[in-house]
Amino acid sequence: MAGVDGAVEERPGGLGGRAAGVLVFGSSAAVLVVEIVALRLLAPYLGLTLETSTMVIGIALAAIAVGSWLGGKVADQVDPRKLIGPSLAVSGVVVAFTPLLLRSTAEWVAPLLLIVAAGAILVPGALLSAVTPMVTKLRLTSLAETGTVVGRLSGVGTVGAIVGTVLTGFVLISRLPVSGILIGLGALLVLGGALFEWRTRGPRASTAALALAVVAGGLATTVAPGGCDAETKYHCARVVADPVREGGRTLVLDGLRHSYVDVDDPTHLEFAYVRGIAAVVDTAFPPEEPLEAYHLGGGGLTFPRYLASARPGTRSLVSEIDGGVVAIDRERLGLRTGAGIDVRVEDGRLGVERLDDGSRDLVVGDAFGGVSVPWHLTTVEALEEVRRVLDEDGLYVANLIDHGPLGFARAEAATLQRVFPHVAVLGDPEDVGLVPGAEPEGGNLVVVASRRMVDAEAVQEALDARQTGWRIATGGDVTRWVDGAQVLTDDHAPIDQLLTPYRSGSRV
Repeated sequence: MAGVDGAVEERPGGLGGRAAGVLVFGSSAAVLVVEIVALRLLAPYLGLTLETSTMVIGIALAAIAVGSWLGGKVADQVDPRKLIGPSLAVSGVVVAFTPLLLRSTAEWVAPLLLIVAAGAILVPGALLSAVTPMVTKLRLTSLAETGTVVGRLSGVGTVGAIVGTVLTGFVLISRLPVSGILIGLGALLVLGGALFEWRTRGPRASTAALALAVVAGGLATTVAPGGCDAETKYHCARVVADPVREGGRTLVLDGLRHSYVDVDDPTHLEFAYVRGIAAVVDTAFPPEEPLEAYHLGGGGLTFPRYLASARPGTRSLVSEIDGGVVAIDRERLGLRTGAGIDVRVEDGRLGVERLDDGSRDLVVGDAFGGVSVPWHLTTVEALEEVRRVLDEDGLYVANLIDHGPLGFARAEAATLQRVFPHVAVLGDPEDVGLVPGAEPEGGNLVVVASRRMVDAEAVQEALDARQTGWRIATGGDVTRWVDGAQVLTDDHAPIDQLLTPYRSGSRV
C-alpha cells in the first residue's frame, strides 16, 4: 500500500530482476511459438489462406489482451506468487495436448474445429500473457520506479516475442515436427512452473501431476489422426500409392492432392489440368522439339518429367520454395539427377527475376499456397517479368483454381490481357463461358498467354484426344468471360477475397 512518500508495501520473498526477466521473456516467446505453430496445425484442414492467418493472429492478440488485463486485475487481489507457477504449468499442459486436440477434432468432429482451435490458442495465450503483469506487481517496490520497472519488463517481453517468432520460423519448424515443438514447449512450461513453485512455495504434488499430463499428451499425439510422412517447412506432406496403377503416386500437401506422378511412365498424366497444359504445349511447338522451360512451382514435378520424356533434350529449370518437397521428389517420387530437370529451392517471383531476357520457350505456372496461387505471382508486375524472359514465340501456361463466380480466375485473365496480346482460357465449357446461361461450378482452369496467336482448333483437337472434356476460349469469348474483372497489381491483389475455394480435399 502506498504512503505519502510514494513507498509501496514490500512483499517478503520478492522476485529478483533476473528471474523476472526470464519469466517475462519466456512466457512472451511461448505465446508467439504457439501462434505460429497453430497456423501449421490448421493448414491441412482450413488451408493456408489470408483468412486462416488473420483468424489465428486475431485470436492470439485477443489472448494477449485478455491475459494482460485479467492478470493485472487478479494480481491486485491475490499474491502473484501463488499464480505464476500454475499459470505456466497449466498452459504447458494445454500446449502439449494441442496437436492431439486439433487433429482429433478435425478427423472426428470437424464442425467444432474452429471452437477447439480458438480455445487451444486462447487458454495458453491468456495464461502466459498474465505472467507479465503478475511479475510486474512483484517487482514494484516504489512508485518512484514504476516507469522503469514497467518499461523494462515490457521491453523484455517484446524481445521475447521477437525471439520466439524468429526461432520458430527459421529454426524449429525447419528441423522439428510441429507436434514435437508443442510437446517440448509444454514440457518446458511445466518445468518452469515447477521451478517457480519450488523456489517460492516449496515442492507441490500438483506440479508432478501436470508433468505426467504432458507426457500423456505427447504419447497420445503419436497415435492421433492426421499424421504426415514428412513435415516440411511449409506443408504436412504424404505420398499415397495408387492401388490401381503400380507406378502411380499422389503427393498430398496439407490434405490436398497436389501432384500425381507415375514413376514408371512420366508421360502418363492423371490430372485433367496437366493434360490440358500438355495439349497446349504439344500443339504450340513441333513434336519432340526440345524446349528451354521454366516452371513456377514444382510439387511432384509431373510436367517437367513429361517434357523430359516426350521431348528429349528439354531443359527445365524449376523454382520450388519448399526444400522438403524437393527431398520427397528425390526420395519417394523417383526424381533422378541428370534428367534435364534443375530444381532450385527459391521463391518463384525471385527466380523468374534472375532469368535472362528472351531465354525461355515456355514458362509454366503451377505454384500454390494452400488452395490459391500465391498473390505475388499473379500481378501485372510479375507477369511482365514472365513476358520478359519468354522469346518472341514463347508461351506462358498456368494452372488456376477457383469456384463459384470465378472472381479470381477472371481477374487473372484480365491481368494477362493487360500484359500479353493473346490470351486463352481452357476448362469445362460452363466454366469458360461457352455455354450460354450456365452457372460455372469451377475447379481447375488453364490460362495461356503469348505474343503469338494460339491455334485454338489444334488445341481443341488435342484436348479431345486426351479426353479432358474441356474447351478452349479465345479472343472475344475470353473478353466477354472476363467482363471487366479487376486487374491485379502489386499494390492491390486481393486474391483471398476474389477466390471462392471449394474445400474438397483435392486440389484438382
